[in-house]
Amino acid sequence: MTHPELQDALARVNITIDAAEAHGWLSGALCARKDYGAKDWLAELAADSGGEAPGAEPPLADVPAETLAALGSDGFEFAPLLPDDDAPLADRVASLAAWSGGFLYGIGTGASEKALGGAGDVNEFLRDLADIARAELGPGPAGEAGEKDFMELVEFVRAGAQLAFVELAAARARASG
Repeated sequence: MTHPELQDALARVNITIDAAEAHGWLSGALCARKDYGAKDWLAELAADSGGEAPGAEPPLADVPAETLAALGSDGFEFAPLLPDDDAPLADRVASLAAWSGGFLYGIGTGASEKALGGAGDVNEFLRDLADIARAELGPGPAGEAGEKDFMELVEFVRAGAQLAFVELAAARARASG
């Protein structure tokens, strides 16, 4: 699913949260909570949007399983859901910031302080992600340097999310068992 497709699907069920933030929220929650699925995700998004939880029907129902499979993939298939490369850089930076904030919220809803306390690399990633969540494109031409910096940040976020998923596996198992 693409960023615009998810944005449209969320809008059809009256969820006003940006697609990037919603995907970040889902990704963070999947790192922290076992058996987190479409019903939970959509109910939380709807509550945050001030509405009632929609039914977990395609295509929204498929997003959690697809994201979980990508996070757990040995082939590093996971990527934050962001606007395409042809979108203005300022929009992509804002979406990466929203994705990062969503991830922090999602992981915070399920990971205990104790679980995160033993995950030094994950904690460092989360601190960096908090900085990225405040990112915005400054004035002036971005050019190739801005594009390169953005791509490096996206790669950092992608790899960090997969690291968090792997490092918190034992905590997820303990929390649900």
